[in-house]
Amino acid sequence: MSETRHNWTKEEILDIYNKPLMELLYESATIHRQHHDPNTVQVSTLLSIKTGGCPEDCGYCPQAARYHTDIEGNDLMSVQQVKAQALRAKASGSSRVCMGAAWRNVKDGQEFDDVLEMVRTINKLDMEVCCTLGMITENQAQRLAEAGLYAYNHNLDSSEEYYKEVISTRGFEDRLETIDNVRKTNVTVCSGGIIGMGEKVEDRAGMLVALSTLNPQPESVPINALVAVEGTPLEDQKPVSIWDMVRMVATTRIIMPETQVRLSAGRTEMSREGQAMCFFAGANSIFAGDKLLTTPNPDVNEDMEMFKQLGLNPQKPFIKKMQPETVEAQDSQYQALGEKPKWTRPEHTIDRNEDAKQKAKVLK
Repeated sequence: MSETRHNWTKEEILDIYNKPLMELLYESATIHRQHHDPNTVQVSTLLSIKTGGCPEDCGYCPQAARYHTDIEGNDLMSVQQVKAQALRAKASGSSRVCMGAAWRNVKDGQEFDDVLEMVRTINKLDMEVCCTLGMITENQAQRLAEAGLYAYNHNLDSSEEYYKEVISTRGFEDRLETIDNVRKTNVTVCSGGIIGMGEKVEDRAGMLVALSTLNPQPESVPINALVAVEGTPLEDQKPVSIWDMVRMVATTRIIMPETQVRLSAGRTEMSREGQAMCFFAGANSIFAGDKLLTTPNPDVNEDMEMFKQLGLNPQKPFIKKMQPETVEAQDSQYQALGEKPKWTRPEHTIDRNEDAKQKAKVLK
């Protein structure tokens, strides 16, 4: 059985990524079978609990307030609305609900208290709960853990070098600090990135270096293909090929053998044959439902039909880690501290982000 390493170099990862495809697939599929059931894929549902109005300038994101897109914003959903969506997701075969809020970082207050109650509610439905809420402090991570959070998502997006070409409103080190804060709890880490943003293969390898050298490695790594949205700085990027996705999935599987590799955004552009190749290469999780936060996603019935054709079974919850206990708010050891952390704001500009911002001002 392959061992988990934490000292991968960019050169080693590039050598793997650039192997002849059949050799790469054979190696990744072999490692996948050593650590996972090859016929089981986790089905997760991604729910945007607060949409739009984000102050960040992420070049790929239609939820950034500074860009003009067709995304309709909404305030934070109610606990009952989230519960209803979670029950629907469970009935359709999902074992995990991932809640996303378009925030730069978590702020103590009523909205975060409501999110904590959402976590408690979904955990009591015997479903894994994941949140992606932006940057969080150690105390906020502890409060989420107490509520019963199973995983926290905070993507690195790209290599540290190319990150500066996509986002200027927060630093790469803030991402790592948030992951470190989550690691101080019993919550698992979900962190991956996006390909197709104009980066080089070396940048993809650099992102995998950053993820694989974390100790422990993330329990979950989403691999997203950019969905170019009109009005965003990356609106003119051409979709990545299925071969790029397959190579990225296979390489991730080889260097992070125990991780759940998540086939995430961009599946609407993939054929069933292409998705099947990604599963063979080592992907063992998908997001179901008609949307991934704000971008299109295959219908859940289509996914279940694909599973039937491929002989795949949805993964049950809490296979990789025991279900966390829920501590009620009145019994919590951790209380709001009213923290105001100084997350970084790098002092550089990205021309295409500024151009999209100015274009939005005209259109608005």
